Amino acid sequence: MDLVIATLNKKKLIEIKDLLNNLDFNILSMDDFPDIPEVIEDSDTFEGNAVKKAVEIACMTRKLTLADDSGLEIDCLGGEPGVRSARYAGEKATDEDRNRKVLELLNDVPKEKRAARFRCVIAIANPDGDVQTVEGVCEGEIAFGLLGNEGFGYDPIFLVPSYGKTFAELGPEIKNQISHRAIALRKARNLLANFGSI
Repeated sequence: MDLVIATLNKKKLIEIKDLLNNLDFNILSMDDFPDIPEVIEDSDTFEGNAVKKAVEIACMTRKLTLADDSGLEIDCLGGEPGVRSARYAGEKATDEDRNRKVLELLNDVPKEKRAARFRCVIAIANPDGDVQTVEGVCEGEIAFGLLGNEGFGYDPIFLVPSYGKTFAELGPEIKNQISHRAIALRKARNLLANFGSI
């Protein structure tokens, strides 16, 4: 059976494929549907954006679809960047631009007040519009600089205290065991294994 991964982020697609290995699905990406327009993420919640993407893409492709919305929540910034994580430094900003903006905002914030978490909501929808969601959270803190070369997004500044390293330093083998997306996808695997019930 086909499963569409509703993301245009190539690095995220690779990560999701790795985390869904051994499932009996033929994984398709948005590259397989070049005529389908990009879904506008205009909800103020991760769940709202994930559900919108999954339902719209499932209806347009007529295939089971998995979509995620995820981002970084920083306590001392009132939960920002949150759902605006990808656009936090502007629409055309790079990962490095976004990371540097966060580091500048937290420039004078001491270690004990740099608590943060990555949150991921995954939605799985069928072509009839039936949808279910799962969530994964990984607690951490914001580092004082860019550390490591692996991963993408905010990985170089998201420090996992139990390892004393950022996601970008840990690399995919460890990140894909402990990350917000890994936790959510483990739950999603159970939904997919019983996809007939959604």
